[in-house]
Amino acid sequence: MTADELKAIIAAGLACEHLEVEGDGRHWSAVIVSSEFEGKRPIQRHQRVYATLGARIQSDEVHALSMKTLTPAEWSAS
Repeated sequence: MTADELKAIIAAGLACEHLEVEGDGRHWSAVIVSSEFEGKRPIQRHQRVYATLGARIQSDEVHALSMKTLTPAEWSAS
């Protein structure tokens, strides 16, 4: 899997105002900005992203994903 493919999968399942994905094919890091994160704790935000990946996480196609999940307000303040 490429970074562009992973980015497309996340974007298809989650409305993102900003999305960056980097990695080596199995280990990934992402910065994800979405209004869907409003009012959610960090664990809930991560669960929402994992839900977009579904079987790819369970099958180990995506072995590890480090995430920075932000609301649009948090992103603009950083």
